[in-house]
Amino acid sequence: MNTSMLGLATTFSLTLLAFAAPAAANAQASATATSSLPFEVKPVGTFNNPWAMAFLPDGKVLVTQKEGTLILFDPATGTKRTVSGTPTVSSKGQGALMDIVPAPDFAASKMLYFSYSEAASGADTRVMLATATLDQAGGALKDTKVIFRGQDASTGGHYSGRIGFSPDGKYLFFTSGDRQLFDPAQDPKSTLGKVLRLNLDGTPASGNPLAAKGFNPAVWSYGHRNLLGVAFDKQGRLWEMEMGPRHGDEINLIKPGLNYGWPKASNGSHYDGRDIPDHKPGDGFEAPKVFWDPAISPGGLAYYDADLFPKWKNSLFITGLSGKSLDRIALDGENAKKVDHWDMGERIRAVRTGPDGAVWLLEDGPSGKLLMLTPNK
Repeated sequence: MNTSMLGLATTFSLTLLAFAAPAAANAQASATATSSLPFEVKPVGTFNNPWAMAFLPDGKVLVTQKEGTLILFDPATGTKRTVSGTPTVSSKGQGALMDIVPAPDFAASKMLYFSYSEAASGADTRVMLATATLDQAGGALKDTKVIFRGQDASTGGHYSGRIGFSPDGKYLFFTSGDRQLFDPAQDPKSTLGKVLRLNLDGTPASGNPLAAKGFNPAVWSYGHRNLLGVAFDKQGRLWEMEMGPRHGDEINLIKPGLNYGWPKASNGSHYDGRDIPDHKPGDGFEAPKVFWDPAISPGGLAYYDADLFPKWKNSLFITGLSGKSLDRIALDGENAKKVDHWDMGERIRAVRTGPDGAVWLLEDGPSGKLLMLTPNK
């Protein structure tokens, strides 16, 4: 099904069956033929509903798990250690201990940035962005501080919560999903359905493009649905991946102040089959650079520019949950093109480039494997 977790609100239940039958493909979204795998796949660890990962300078990996556990993993030895001090996570529906990213100055500060879903009043929940210092020797998070709180909502999904730092290390970009509420994505006062640009302390960055027009001062771009990945390319362009409704998953080039259309425009449809106007020239919305119909239900996004796979330099990798796939998107300036689609046989939650240039994947589910992809010998 086209969602990052199984626990969607019951209002969507009638539409889940729709993903069993593929929609008609179009020229832009036609899938590249799945080829034999041009890489070796090595399982190096198994985790309980893993969600995201981050490499540390010493080669160890931090893995977040849905229920709120943070694991410090050594790929060289297979050793796992549970990191204490994580906050209480509301893991119902799509809730989770979500993204985790070392600070730009992690080597000196040992600071981590991470996101998670938290219970609010009544049945409400919200996405949280926090910092903490990693005591690696003691296996603990210390001095945890919440630096941003998302708006409360009673729905169980579309938290988003992805973290990216600007190439100069001065700003933090944070994705805030529409929480399955649709209209807030177009509401200037709301932070839902937005890409936010923050200072490293979580306050709105000065110079954000829409503040003078009455928008929340943190907003960088708007009209987004469920933003599940952000990555900067080598020229400093910001790329974003989001899950569409019924099909219409997309990759966007994020530019300041632009409106990306949700829920007024999408190359997918509503879950009950009602049409949403497709993106088209002159509609006032920024169209995606790449989209999928049928859906792949994207889970993670990473930028690749390493030497281990030289033919893949300047590419994006996007993982598929329902698609059980890994896709490579070649970048050329502001243009993007589908070039490879590989069937991985399992739902893939996350992707990262490792320190040595290998591509690392996290499978979804209670026995999700951490996979290392290296060139075929």
